[in-house]
Amino acid sequence: MISIYKTFNINNNVSLNKLDEIEPGSWVNVVSPTDHEIHLLSKKLDLPLDFLNAALDDEESSRIELEDDNLLVVVDIPFSEKEENSLTYDTYPLAIIYTEKALVTVCLKNSRVLQDFIKNRVKDFYTYKRSRFILQILYRVASSYLTSLRQIDKKSLMIQRKLQKAMSNRQFMQLLSLRNSLIYFSTSLKSNEVTLEKMLKLELLQRYDEDKELLEDVIVENKQAIEMTNIYADILRGTMDVSAAVISNNLNIVMKFLTTITIVFTIPTIISGLWGMNVQGIPFGMDSFGFWKVTGIAVILSLGSIIYMYKKKLF
Repeated sequence: MISIYKTFNINNNVSLNKLDEIEPGSWVNVVSPTDHEIHLLSKKLDLPLDFLNAALDDEESSRIELEDDNLLVVVDIPFSEKEENSLTYDTYPLAIIYTEKALVTVCLKNSRVLQDFIKNRVKDFYTYKRSRFILQILYRVASSYLTSLRQIDKKSLMIQRKLQKAMSNRQFMQLLSLRNSLIYFSTSLKSNEVTLEKMLKLELLQRYDEDKELLEDVIVENKQAIEMTNIYADILRGTMDVSAAVISNNLNIVMKFLTTITIVFTIPTIISGLWGMNVQGIPFGMDSFGFWKVTGIAVILSLGSIIYMYKKKLF
């Protein structure tokens, strides 16, 4: 799907309008394009097909590439996905292509990062200020990582509260999924960091002091996301170790309780089995109150075993 937008400033009123054709200073947002759309854009903007296909490989790593007057910046952006009633997080590449005519963004999925621009949630956003627009996208990418990391932290805290009574692997597997998400984040953020460092050497992004400061802010935000990822990964690693021990301990408590119940009910079974033998000379065999006496003995022995195990803290 191809969507074309352009910022118009009429009487100091800035608005983002959707266009039918590509105009100078416009923004072309491409989401999960077909081969026909890729070839069409390549001809209209005189772009290499490799640039447009860069973000269509979900294994594509973050990089920067300059060819003729076209600049390609590929960064990994976070996405949340729902699997088996649980949120998981992954990263997908986003290609940002700077051309003389327009700025092009290509991604496999609709990104929350780009939706913020479409819905006018970003201040001082103009499609014709392409270098500034690139930096604003990168800043929103770094911020989206921080937002996702806070969500992961809250999710892990919710799971930890349920661990106290957990006896299945469900909570453990949820923690494992969150830890895997942090691994994806860590790999992507470090790759993005290398790309951002390379961007410091580009003259295209050094024309204005505001752009330089914004790029530095992006790098700082990205480093903060890396630090938070490492911290949360360490916390989750410890939590998973504790959760495994908690689940095992809870199962041991249940097994100990069931074993105690089995012992208590085994005593009356043994006694009833002994007095149920069809032989002569059984005590209370001719006694009219024999049944109640035998039952009383079974009850007394059972209560005695319960008191004994309670004092020994066996349950």
